[in-house]
Amino acid sequence: MTSAIGRARVAFHSRLAASILTLNARGVASNADTSSKPSRDIAADILDLLGGAQVAEKTAGQTAGATFEEITGAYLAETLAALAHLRPGEIHVQKGGQIADFQQYAHLDDLDRITRANRDIATALGTDYLIKPDVIVALRPWSELEINGGADLVRADEAQLTGARAFNDARPLLLASVSCKWTLRSDRAQNARSEGLNLVRNRKGGLARIAVVTAEPLPSRIASLALGTGDIDCVYHFALKELRAALEAPGRETYLDTLEMMIEGQRLRDIADLPFDLLL
Repeated sequence: MTSAIGRARVAFHSRLAASILTLNARGVASNADTSSKPSRDIAADILDLLGGAQVAEKTAGQTAGATFEEITGAYLAETLAALAHLRPGEIHVQKGGQIADFQQYAHLDDLDRITRANRDIATALGTDYLIKPDVIVALRPWSELEINGGADLVRADEAQLTGARAFNDARPLLLASVSCKWTLRSDRAQNARSEGLNLVRNRKGGLARIAVVTAEPLPSRIASLALGTGDIDCVYHFALKELRAALEAPGRETYLDTLEMMIEGQRLRDIADLPFDLLL
């Protein structure tokens, strides 16, 4: 018998295998770099450990990225619902959206209006603060009934500034920003760092968790994003157990060392860890 989280992980991989995680006619996995033999070999081994994949031409990059976001969002919605008893309040998962819709970043709407009206200010400030996360996890503030229940815990003239009370501010709180990177083959993957830094710098209130999910097979490329601290909380691999098993093959010791360094340094975790971490 498998657990609910285990079944959700299997379903996550099944959805990927039914859409973007494929093998082409030459046996190259869709998340592999065709110009890199280690990437091709490791990706193929991961697929074997996951149970194989259908033969199909690789999905175009932009389409694959959007599908990866949708499947990741669906996985988080399912697993967070199963773990709802661990954290009070209504948690909502959505694909995309404006961070200005949330309490910590609502002031950015005013800033946007000011910059639109004044070109000099727009030139000075830029628009890097207008972040649109791939997947958003939000928390609805608690109602007075939820807070008080049958007790007299807080009254209208008390705790009037906290965003945790819908009585004060009904807008949701941004709980997490999840960046989905199917592969880490280009400098564009590094925009997850700049997005993370902007989430840190531009907030008014609590900081949302900043996570990256990837299906990149090469540890060296994962390390280019995972190593370092401050801008990203952690990188989550779509199949970390299978990646580690694939790297235990002879000749891959260097890759395995890099992987273990990231895991031991708390910079890389499995997709199954992500819903738990989002509740911390």
